[in-house]
Amino acid sequence: MKKGRTRFRVIVGGIAAAYLLLAGYWFFSGKFRGDEGMKETVIWQSETENDKGPGEEGGKKVALTFDDGPHPVYTPMLLEGLKKRGVKVTFFLMGSAVENYPDIVKEIADDGHLIGNHTFHHVGLENADAALIRSEVVSANELIEEVTGESPQFIRPPFGQCNDGIESDTGMICVLWSIDSQDWCTKDASKVVRRVLPNVRDNSIILMHDQYKTSVQAAFTIIDELQKEGYEFVTVDEILLD
Repeated sequence: MKKGRTRFRVIVGGIAAAYLLLAGYWFFSGKFRGDEGMKETVIWQSETENDKGPGEEGGKKVALTFDDGPHPVYTPMLLEGLKKRGVKVTFFLMGSAVENYPDIVKEIADDGHLIGNHTFHHVGLENADAALIRSEVVSANELIEEVTGESPQFIRPPFGQCNDGIESDTGMICVLWSIDSQDWCTKDASKVVRRVLPNVRDNSIILMHDQYKTSVQAAFTIIDELQKEGYEFVTVDEILLD
């Protein structure tokens, strides 16, 4: 029994001595001092913070989209503010509104914004037959092309009612959204901003409407705040097709 205890102590003592020798090696080689280890940690954090500016590799993108326009008062107000901020957005226009305000549609196109289709009469398309889909979509496309010289490639079906039939029947790309501002029912700029900002991520698509003054005010605040965070505002094709 005594010999067993002696052997146990020798083994434990040997392990302890080996551990102390290894620890001494690591200490004197600088591994425990933190010089190299800390440098690697800082570099890793810097690379993952995505702190590069707009337009640079790794920059964050977000798309603002506006449905139901153009509006005779609030769309021009929106266009003026977008121009001052150097921001491009996407407008999903209704054919009936294009018919009434072609000059505003032309201004949207001339300012370099992307124009999409929102049907002619804001009709839900989920259960519509092919004839109604073509009628609502094609007629709006033809009118937009007549005003701007280009036919839209993107469609946002009213109420987000998108299915494979809509894309196959129209040859267009459906665009929905990742953030719904609910500006149409809130009509309070500060509430719209609070609903949108915390949910924005890289490549977010934000749904808004250029039919209300509060929506325009909220849009300007959203743009100003996100630009401070390094976001670049792009049209939806840059998110969906890149």
